[in-house]
Amino acid sequence: MAHPAARARTTGTHATDTGTDTDTGTDTDTDTGTGTHAGTTGSHARADARRTHTAADDDVARRLLDSAATLSYDPAVEIDWEAPLPPEHYGLNPEWSTLYGTALWAEMTEEQRVTLTRHEVCSIMTTGIWFEMILQQMVLRDQYLKDPASAEFQFALTEIADECRHSIMFARACEKMGVPQYKPNRLIAQAGRAYKALARGELAYGGILVAEEVLDVMQRDWMRGENVLEIVRGTSRIHVVEESRHMKFARQEIRERLRGAGAARRRASATGIAAGAFVIVSSMVHPGVYAAAGLDVGRALAEARASEHRRAMMRTSSRHLMAFLAETGLLTRASAAVYRRIDML
Repeated sequence: MAHPAARARTTGTHATDTGTDTDTGTDTDTDTGTGTHAGTTGSHARADARRTHTAADDDVARRLLDSAATLSYDPAVEIDWEAPLPPEHYGLNPEWSTLYGTALWAEMTEEQRVTLTRHEVCSIMTTGIWFEMILQQMVLRDQYLKDPASAEFQFALTEIADECRHSIMFARACEKMGVPQYKPNRLIAQAGRAYKALARGELAYGGILVAEEVLDVMQRDWMRGENVLEIVRGTSRIHVVEESRHMKFARQEIRERLRGAGAARRRASATGIAAGAFVIVSSMVHPGVYAAAGLDVGRALAEARASEHRRAMMRTSSRHLMAFLAETGLLTRASAAVYRRIDML
């Protein structure tokens, strides 16, 4: 079975969005103006209806469509689903485990460490499936009745097709590893239901960007980990390449929706995006992963929360995102407090 890095379906070369775009937050858009407050869904919708769609916006979407046409994957073909899983290989780089560097990690057997990391990566994958379903509904609603001939509309549907493949890919990977589904708790599930129903414009695309940016940094390490399961390395490679386009699209949509927006709308949107980040990040690793590794769940949760190493890794994974939010006026004092609470700042 061909390696994912070598078997991208390409028909030529293209200079844009090949999976290496990490956005450093240094774009020069100033996004200033005197728009009205958008504290409600209705005012967001009216502001979106008045937004100016420029030739530059179309150009970004066209380039992303070209990239998707030349560099996309079919996980059903690219991943060797029948390959055995070496018992000594981790589910993710040990450094990304929530317990790495703690006293409990030092006490664990190697078998427990392997088991824990496999359950952690599958918890992150199933959280990804959950949020990809939210993402698809927000994007479809955003594109409702828009011009199907536009590059924006066509890339939005291309992104949804990508997300469908990703969700199936993650589900198959977890099944292969023998890890059950880790669902968000009832409160978080209802918060996600509300977010997908109410989020519009930059609030919707901001939530999408949060989930994609944080996972992107993690997976760039996982796909290079020599002691990581090949099934995780392969799925990570596919996700990193295709999500790089989704992140660029989300950033462009956020800039476009905020063009002419005033300070009040930016503050309201910043708070909403931070609330979405709280829901996403706090759900990534389910407490059940510790029980699966034979650990005391209470102690494991306490040591994970107190781990300075884990906090540093989360801040690393959020660095580009925070820079972009600051650039676009979406990193306020109130939202920063939320990000600090979940160790993203």
